[in-house]
Amino acid sequence: MRDNPSYRSLPLAVGGREKQRGVISTCNYEARKYGVKSAMPTGKALTLCPNLVVIPGRMQVYKQVSQAIRRIFSRYTSLIEPLSLDEAYLDVTDCPLYKGSATLIAEAIRRDIAKELNLTASAGIAPIKFLAKVASDLNKPNGQYVIPPSHVQHEVDKLPLEKIPGVGKVSLAKLNKAGLYTCSDIKNSDYRNLLLGFGRLGASLWTKSHGIDNRPVIVERERKSVGVESTLTQNIMTFDQCWQVIESKLFPELEIRLSKVSPEKVILKQGIKLKFADFQQTTIEHLHSQLDLGDFKGLLRDILKRQEGREIRLLGLNVMLKPEDGSQQLSFF
Repeated sequence: MRDNPSYRSLPLAVGGREKQRGVISTCNYEARKYGVKSAMPTGKALTLCPNLVVIPGRMQVYKQVSQAIRRIFSRYTSLIEPLSLDEAYLDVTDCPLYKGSATLIAEAIRRDIAKELNLTASAGIAPIKFLAKVASDLNKPNGQYVIPPSHVQHEVDKLPLEKIPGVGKVSLAKLNKAGLYTCSDIKNSDYRNLLLGFGRLGASLWTKSHGIDNRPVIVERERKSVGVESTLTQNIMTFDQCWQVIESKLFPELEIRLSKVSPEKVILKQGIKLKFADFQQTTIEHLHSQLDLGDFKGLLRDILKRQEGREIRLLGLNVMLKPEDGSQQLSFF
C-alpha cells in the first residue's frame, strides 16, 4: 500500500494466489472487515471477500525495511531482541534520551519510522516482556499502549489467556475445559494442580498471572534448529509419495542448510512435520546424533499412523542442533 497508492482503498492480502493451495500471509484492515486473516487458505479468503486483491510477497523488500527499522532501534538502545522481520523487544532501561521515559522513547521511534520509511508502527510499553508484547496489540494500527509498574497486576488479572504469547488453540481449549479463561483464574488456582494438568505451560502461566516475567532481552540467540518444509501443489496420501518428496526435495535442502550452520552435521534429534488437508498439524521426533536419511523412514511410518485417512498438504523435516555447551535441550516442537 505504501509503494502502490492504488491499493490503499482496496481489501488487500499478501500470500499464495492459488485458490486451492494458497495461504494468506497477512492482509490490510479493509480485508479484515470481511473476516480475512493471516494463515487462512486463499480460497476461504476469496469466499469471504470476493473482491480481495491477493499479491505475492516481496521478501527482499521486507528484509531491507526490517534492517532500516533495526537501525532506527539502535539509535535508542543496543539491547534489541528481534522476534520477526517486523517485531522486536527493546530494553531502554539505560537509554539517556527523553529523560529515560520509555513512553517518550517509543513515541520517538514511531515518529522516526513514519518520517523515514512512511510506515505506521505500534508499540507496547511495560516493565516485563510478555506484557509489552500484549500491549503492542492493544492500540493498533498506529498507536501505543503503556502499562506502568503500578498497573501490572490490574492489567494481568483481566487478561484473557488467549492473549498470552505461547497459548495456542489446543492449549486454550484444554484450559477452558478446566474452567480457566483469564489470568485471574490461573492466579486463584492451585499451583500443584496446574503443574499436574498442564506441566510447564501451567507453571509459566502461574508466574505470568502473578505479574512475573524475569526473562531479559536477549541480544544474541544460539540457533537451536534447522528445518525445511513444502506445501504440496497436490495433496498426497501414501508412504511412497511422502518418501519421494523427502528423498528428492526436502532432505537435500536440509543437508545444504545444516552444512552451513554445522559442517559436521552433528545434531541431537531429527523430526518430521505433517499438515493434513483439514489443516491439523502433527510432528514426531527421534534422538539421533547425525543427519541420516534412512532414519527418517521409521519416523515417516510412525507419523503416518496418525493419518486416519486424511490427505497430506504439507511435509517438513527438522533437526535440533547440538548446543555449543553440549547440554541437552528440549523438543524443538
